[in-house]
Amino acid sequence: MNREGPERDVRYEDVPEDDRIIGQALRWSLVVVVGVAVLVTGIWLLLGRKAPAPVVQEAVAIPAQSLSKAVSAKPPEVRFTDITRAAGIRHVHVSGAYGERLLPETMGGNATVLDVNNDGHPDLLFINSGHWPWHRPGGKPPRSALYINQGDGNFADRTAGSGLEDLDIYGMGAAVADIDGDDLPDLFITAVGTNRLLRNLGGGRFEDITDTAGVAGAADAWSTSAAFFDYDGDGDLDLFVCNYVRWSREIDYSVDYRLTGIGRAYGPPTNYAGTHSYLYENQGNGHFRDVSAAAGIQVSNPATGLPAGKALAVLPVDFDADGRMDLLVTNDTVQNFAFHNLGDGHFEEAGMQLGVAFDNTGKATGAMGVDVATYNNNGDVAFAVGNFANEMTSFYVARKGLPVFTDEAIVSGIGPESRQALSFGLFFFDYDLDGRVDLLQTNGHVEDEINVVQPSQHYEQPTQLFWNCGSGCARTFEHVATKETGDLGLPVVGRGAAFADFDGDGDLDVVVGQVNRRPVLLRNDQKLGNHWLRVKVRGSAANRDAIGARVRIRANEQEQWRLVSPSRSYLSQVELPVTFGLGDHDQVESVQVQWPDGAERELRDVAADQLLVVDHPAAAGN
Repeated sequence: MNREGPERDVRYEDVPEDDRIIGQALRWSLVVVVGVAVLVTGIWLLLGRKAPAPVVQEAVAIPAQSLSKAVSAKPPEVRFTDITRAAGIRHVHVSGAYGERLLPETMGGNATVLDVNNDGHPDLLFINSGHWPWHRPGGKPPRSALYINQGDGNFADRTAGSGLEDLDIYGMGAAVADIDGDDLPDLFITAVGTNRLLRNLGGGRFEDITDTAGVAGAADAWSTSAAFFDYDGDGDLDLFVCNYVRWSREIDYSVDYRLTGIGRAYGPPTNYAGTHSYLYENQGNGHFRDVSAAAGIQVSNPATGLPAGKALAVLPVDFDADGRMDLLVTNDTVQNFAFHNLGDGHFEEAGMQLGVAFDNTGKATGAMGVDVATYNNNGDVAFAVGNFANEMTSFYVARKGLPVFTDEAIVSGIGPESRQALSFGLFFFDYDLDGRVDLLQTNGHVEDEINVVQPSQHYEQPTQLFWNCGSGCARTFEHVATKETGDLGLPVVGRGAAFADFDGDGDLDVVVGQVNRRPVLLRNDQKLGNHWLRVKVRGSAANRDAIGARVRIRANEQEQWRLVSPSRSYLSQVELPVTFGLGDHDQVESVQVQWPDGAERELRDVAADQLLVVDHPAAAGN
C-alpha cells in the first residue's frame, strides 16, 4: 500500500527505507539477465505451443476471432442486483477497531466460495476478525459465518454447531480444498496469530486438526491469503501461506503513522519489517512439513539480510507450461515474487527476470489482489494486480513469442479508470458469456477519514467492471460506467471478492467482502441470450478437487482454456467449476481435460447450457 503525501512520525528503526531504492537498482541490473534459458523457452512454450495445452490459470486462450458475430465498442446491458438481505446473509465483519487505528483492522473482509456438503450448490464462508484480546467489549463475541446454499436463491446460516463458532482468532482469509480425499472440502483459515486447519466431518461439522497437521505457523505472525496446490507432483495438495509484515500493537505504536488533521491513521507497511511466507509439504498422512527455507521461497533484502516479503495474495500458475505449478506472490510496497518451480523440490525467485516485480518505472506498488488470463484473441498472457490509490491496476502482459512481461495498463484501457481507486480483490471472469474474459476489481480506501485530507479520495468506492471488447477495438477493455452496472456500482469498502453461479442459471454472480460491514451478494441479471458451458472436473485419490487440471474447449473452430484453481483475488476463493461463455454457439465440438498427473480425457459434441462433470479416467473406469 503505497501512500504519498501524508505526514507521518516514524520511529521504528529496524527497517531502513531502502527497499524501493534497492529494488530499482536491482531491476535495471538484473534485467540484463532476462534471458535465463529455462524461462525464456518456457514462456515461448506457454504462449506458442499447441499441444499439450498451455496452462496459465482460469484463463482464456482466445482464438483469432471473437465468438460473437460482431464486436461492439459499447458494453452490453448487464446489471447486477444486491440480494444480500433477501438471500438471508446477515453476517457483519467486525474489525475490533476502538480508536487506536491498528493496521490489521483495515485489512480483513474476505469472500470464500466452497461447496461444504458437495451438493453442487456453492456455499459461502466469511472469516471474521473480531475484538482484540486486550479490548473485549461485552456481549457475544463476533465469529466467522458459514452459509449453506438452499438451491433456491436463499442461504441458511449453519455456523452454529459447525465448529467455526469455537474459533477465537483474529481472522483474515481462507483457502479451501479436500485434503483427505473424502469428497468434503476442508478449511484453512489465516489470522493475525496462529492459523487454523479444520477437517470437514460431514453434516456441516468441522474438527480443528491444526496441531496434528503442523500448520499453525508462528504465534506472532500475520498471515493473509493462502492456496492449496501440488508443488511436488506427488498427487496430494500442499499449502502456501502468505505472511504480511512483522506486526504487534507495540510496533504499530512505534511506527506511529499519522495524517495531518486526523492524528493516528492506518498507515503503509513501508516501515514495518518484512516476513517470510510458509510453504507446507503434504506428507500424505494428515501431516504437513514446513519446507519454506529448503524450498527457496524465503527471500531476503540483500542490503539488510532481513525478510523482504510483505505478501498479500498468491496465485498458483504454471509460468512456463512445464507441468509444474509456479507461484506469483504480490507484495505491498516491495517487489512482487515469481517463484519458478524447478521440479526438484526447489523454487527460484524470478520476478525481475519475468518483469512482474515492479511497475514500468522500476517502482514497487501497493500490490493486493491478483489474477491471470490469456485475455485476448492472439495468445497474450496478462497478470492483473490491484494497487493502492493513485496507482493504476497493474496489467503485466507477455506478448506471444516474447519472454518478459511489461505493464500495459494504459494501452489496455484499464489504467486511467483504475488509477484513483484503491483496489483489493480482483478477478477475470466472463460476465456476459460472450467468450472473452472481463475484469472486476473491488475498491475501498484503508482510512475511513481519508476524504478529510484528500478530497479526491473516499473510504467507500464503487466496484469496477471492465468489459473485454475483443479484437477490432481501440482498447481491449472498456470501463463499464457504474450507473450501468446496477448495484455493483454502489460504493463499498471492498476487500475480498469472488464469483460463482449461486443461482444455477449459468452466468456468474459476485460476492464482495467489506470491512466492518455486511458482505455484498450480487446476482448477475444479464439477459443477452448467450450460451454457456460449465465444467466440473473430479480428480482421484488425494486431489479429488482436481486442482491444477486444465480444461480446453473448442467451439466453432475456436478455443478457450481454464485452469481448475480457486485461489485468486485477495483473501478469497472462487468456485471450482469453470465457466465458458459461448456467445451464440449452442454446441461445443470438444472438451479436453488434462489432470495434474498427465491423465487426459476428451468428450466430443457436447451440448451447451449445462454443467458437465468429467471424472478422472481411473475413477471413470477408462
